[in-house]
Amino acid sequence: MDNAVIAAIARWPNVPHVYGWLSLDRRGKWRLQGSPIDNAQVNGFIGRNYECDARGAWFFQNGPQRVYVQLDYTPWILRIGNQQELATHTGKAVDDIRSALIDENGDLLVAFGNTVGLIEDRDLPAMINAMVDDKGNSLDDDALAALMQGTKSAAWLQLKAARIAISTIFSSEVAGRYGFLPDPQADSE
Repeated sequence: MDNAVIAAIARWPNVPHVYGWLSLDRRGKWRLQGSPIDNAQVNGFIGRNYECDARGAWFFQNGPQRVYVQLDYTPWILRIGNQQELATHTGKAVDDIRSALIDENGDLLVAFGNTVGLIEDRDLPAMINAMVDDKGNSLDDDALAALMQGTKSAAWLQLKAARIAISTIFSSEVAGRYGFLPDPQADSE
């Protein structure tokens, strides 16, 4: 968190929280009442001051005011780099990858640390090419369909030198399993 933000919290500790103004879409874009925020400095400031409270509600600490974020899916949107490394929509490297998941819609998620992120749709072709079977062969369309339906037993995501098991999950289970609130409300405080 920025030092200026920490100082503002100390100076004005009782500023009311804001709900329903800021959202994070499935491509990692911050949106203010539905409109994308295109200013790189503002996006950087939001990203540096983006955190989670004890309830699992994600927020942007804007000086002394906490602005809760509505999530279109997960709290993190992940992008793949040239060397098959992952980074969040805020530019942080993704370490401590625990598992990969695919939901019934074909969305690919990666669990890391104690959280989860959605692979941005523009990076899905590269990620699909990184999905392999037990022998290291790329998955064909039939194998991908079987994986999404939960009928394929073993598939892996090959990133750098790590091979991560892919399991299935229903999209409706993601928030509960990873302990976040997709749409925080004032009454849930």
